[in-house]
Amino acid sequence: MFKKLFLTAIAVGLVSAFSLQIAPAEAAGMRGMTCQEAAKLKYPDDGKTRRAWKRMCRQNWRQHQG
Repeated sequence: MFKKLFLTAIAVGLVSAFSLQIAPAEAAGMRGMTCQEAAKLKYPDDGKTRRAWKRMCRQNWRQHQG
């Protein structure tokens, strides 16, 4: 019983460690991206949603700038 619990804890730890390392890499890749490019990646097939998301992104960017 202890052996199964120990192996499960190790497996969960490894999965969480790998998932934490992926998130900053994605964020670093989006640093130099414009709102339009990010919207295209997020919603490649839906033009209306992409346009709305791009506008929201711009508004947030403007608020942080000034």
